Amino acid sequence: MSGQTGNYGIITIVLSIGYWVFCLTYIFIFYLNTYVLIPQLYFKRKYLFYIAIVLVLFALVSYGRPFELLLQNHGPNHAPPPSEMFMPERGVYDEPGNGGPPQDPGPRNMRIDIVSIFLYIMTIALGMALQVTRQWRTSLQQIARAEADKAQAELSFLKAQINPHFLFNTLNNIYSLAVTKNEKTADSIMTLSNIMRYVTDDVMQHFVPLQLEVECINDFIELQRLRLSKKVKVDFTVKGKLENKTIVPLLLITFVENVFKYGISNHENATITILLTADERSITFYCHNKIFKAAGNPQRTGIGIANAKKRLDHLYPNKHLLNITNENGYFSVELILLA
Repeated sequence: MSGQTGNYGIITIVLSIGYWVFCLTYIFIFYLNTYVLIPQLYFKRKYLFYIAIVLVLFALVSYGRPFELLLQNHGPNHAPPPSEMFMPERGVYDEPGNGGPPQDPGPRNMRIDIVSIFLYIMTIALGMALQVTRQWRTSLQQIARAEADKAQAELSFLKAQINPHFLFNTLNNIYSLAVTKNEKTADSIMTLSNIMRYVTDDVMQHFVPLQLEVECINDFIELQRLRLSKKVKVDFTVKGKLENKTIVPLLLITFVENVFKYGISNHENATITILLTADERSITFYCHNKIFKAAGNPQRTGIGIANAKKRLDHLYPNKHLLNITNENGYFSVELILLA
């Protein structure tokens, strides 16, 4: 019997006008504030208009008292309105000692529905919290996207610097062979075509198979051998397994090019050491040479290595170790790329 009475009470609440007025009032306020007032007024810094409308809504809720209306319409055994819940207890009659009619609590518009006001404040605060959080996330995404675009633009710029610098030096070598009518000119052009294929097809990717970079280094060394005298010895060694290893394209060739630019002489014996070791967790590159040529243009000299450092910072953050030494007339580079 009590269960049927409880079900009847719930149905009575749902079917009452006060229930729908209560629900629709706060639903309307929530969506109006969250999706209209905050985006169109608050975020556009029209604070006075926003505050004015919020105060008007507050006045309407205070006068309408939707929570009190809900309690008054859910059955004969309803609880007293919130404005009367905390009133001091009265005697049986208002006049002490004499019977008389109870005093009327006053006009409806003189009472304050505390619960309705509290729910209104919570609804406004919830909408503000949702929109501010969404705006904050959007701002973070925009900042991250801007940083990514900036990094991508800078990497593209660095690659654009690498390619001409590398190719111009190689073309100069082939030109020297052609002027002297060297019989190996055709072989050098074929070797250059292999390098060009690597540069044009694979350099646009951030990472390429390590094997391709090694083949490019080998072609570059073979191209350099065509113009080297017997006084220059080139020791190029590759150790470890290159399979399933990737690397930034044209990263190592930058240091190799620098070795041949300053580490060879037509009058003195010279030894160039280039070592590449690949293991499970790292790739280690080492090159060593004696310095024979002074930099004619200091600003131009450091372009390749400076670009390599920037690319390492972008694509191997906290995953690389670069040690460059220039002591006692010898130049060496040790680069460790961590997996």
